[in-house]
Amino acid sequence: MDNNHKHHHSEEHRREVSNRLARAIGHLQKVKKMVEDDEDCSEVLVQLAAVKSAINNTGKVILKDHMNHCIVHAVEDGDTEMLSELSDAIDKFIK
Repeated sequence: MDNNHKHHHSEEHRREVSNRLARAIGHLQKVKKMVEDDEDCSEVLVQLAAVKSAINNTGKVILKDHMNHCIVHAVEDGDTEMLSELSDAIDKFIK
């Protein structure tokens, strides 16, 4: 996949994604500690669900920005390969 597209993401977008990832990492670290502390499996699963949700929501933010900016610019520039790359990325993300 060509990661050298011309569009640059705004500082606000990068900060939002970074903050979301930091929260997901925090959740995951909590899950790791819960396992190490031999906490209740049901509670561990609930926390894992929170991690999955945080990651999925971060992916949605990235996907929406990609579609609204990168893909729009690629289509304007006649770059149809970017659409194929987006389709492949969605398939991998949704697995």
